[in-house]
Amino acid sequence: MKYIPLIIILLLILAILVLIFYGVYRVKRFSRQLFGTDDILQGVKKAQEDLSTTPRSVSAMTRIALPQIVSDFPDFEYNEMKQRAENVLMQYFEAVTAQDVTILQEGNEDLKEQLRSQIRALVSQEKWEHFTQVKIHQTEIARYRKEAGRCIVTFQSAVESFHYVTDAAHAVVRGSDHILEQSRYNVDLVYIQNRDLAKGNTDGALGVTCPNCGAPITNLGAKFCEYCGAGVVELNVHAWSFENIEEA
Repeated sequence: MKYIPLIIILLLILAILVLIFYGVYRVKRFSRQLFGTDDILQGVKKAQEDLSTTPRSVSAMTRIALPQIVSDFPDFEYNEMKQRAENVLMQYFEAVTAQDVTILQEGNEDLKEQLRSQIRALVSQEKWEHFTQVKIHQTEIARYRKEAGRCIVTFQSAVESFHYVTDAAHAVVRGSDHILEQSRYNVDLVYIQNRDLAKGNTDGALGVTCPNCGAPITNLGAKFCEYCGAGVVELNVHAWSFENIEEA
């Protein structure tokens, strides 16, 4: 009888060891199934590396949206506009990194004010935002919409970069300067068909008419009225311009 407590203790120790070994087995099995390796820490690290080097998928609506855009604007050059969208995105990243608005060569005043505000916020906090080794993997039209007096083409780009924020002591306080970030950014390309309508009307209707015969202008990029042939170029008060950039 005097050995019963000892036996109980040994059985408890054995049960604990069995549970430990079973737990290790389950963890290794889970790691092997999920990551292809018994070492779960190594598996997590590999998953992070894979995630950091795999481009994000974009909302590719070009096949659907482009025919609608070309119907409204027969002279719309998709490849040229896509390249310009990528250029303005790269300029924006460079301008934020250098905290220099003048680097942004394209874009209307709204976009430049957006950039100024972002830089002012960083300066006020004594922070520096960095985009380095930027690479654009893919750009597609994500959306085409018509608002009051305006037509907006939204390009979406899959972007790879080292994206991080440093403080006054040059310490990284957000992001990573050695792990790549995969992200998506939207760039809005805007065409103003009627400036007064764009500023004052919010009902979503374009309502543009020929100044000569009063017929509706159904082709938003038209230079001549399809009914009377009169020039309507004066309605096209603003060329395409980039207005907004945001992370998707």
